[in-house]
Amino acid sequence: MLLVLLGGALVTKTDSGAGCGQSFPLCHGQIIPDELLFETIVELSHRVVSATAGMLVLILSIWSWRAIGHKRETNFLAVLAFFFLMLQALLGAGAVVWGHSDLILALHFGISLISFASVLLLTLLIFEVDKKFEAERIVIDKRIRYHTYGVMTYIFLVVYSGAFVRHTNSSLACPDWPMCVNSQWASLPLNSSQWFQMGHRFAAGLIFIWIAYIAWMAFRNYKHQKVIYYGWMIAFGLVSAQVITGALVVVTRLNLVLALMHALIISLLFGLLSYFLLLMSRAKVNSKKQDE
Repeated sequence: MLLVLLGGALVTKTDSGAGCGQSFPLCHGQIIPDELLFETIVELSHRVVSATAGMLVLILSIWSWRAIGHKRETNFLAVLAFFFLMLQALLGAGAVVWGHSDLILALHFGISLISFASVLLLTLLIFEVDKKFEAERIVIDKRIRYHTYGVMTYIFLVVYSGAFVRHTNSSLACPDWPMCVNSQWASLPLNSSQWFQMGHRFAAGLIFIWIAYIAWMAFRNYKHQKVIYYGWMIAFGLVSAQVITGALVVVTRLNLVLALMHALIISLLFGLLSYFLLLMSRAKVNSKKQDE
């Protein structure tokens, strides 16, 4: 699933979406085209990886349902993983054959994130990771729970805004960082591309501040619950790395390695926050007992 995410990011960042023309599932009407240009190789490889992932996720979903279906989250996660992976594939196919607006194309990465997070949580259930952290004894107060729900929802919107920036070719609309033009720090963006870019930067900055605040709460109040304490410390490290790579992507004029790292880090952060949601669902009963 990580390869599917990174492959989709690679297709976008190298402008390889038309590498197979308007042909799907074939590539230029062939299984293997006669002329293998770089864009064709990137797009065709992404299709092969996505198709393979689809079969593997289907097998995993059915197998999980039969083997650990007694765990309450299993069936929901199995359906979620396969459904959103198929939805992502259909959006990609539709974009190739009919074309889509930038708004729809930006959804592609976010939908892949949901499928990735579902597979990740299924994996954690299969290996009973929550038992190693004694999740059944975790107590999480209402304040940090509400902050987690809020930041999880908001980060999806930030991911969408970042994908929209890429699909509208606005990544270098602002040549400097942190301001659009550092020599004119007080001036407003001049066009829609600059507004998209600066809007995404502002939204990402708010995510950094928000996660830093939650990590501070975890540092003060959850040292006795290691999974919460270390989890939010890791989350703060990931969001810091996300901000740094985002800045470096601009400074290096879209260095491909840094751009892929940017996509990888947000995927890991989204997966970690998804695990927090699972933990909170497990801790809900304990929290109620504590409130009483």
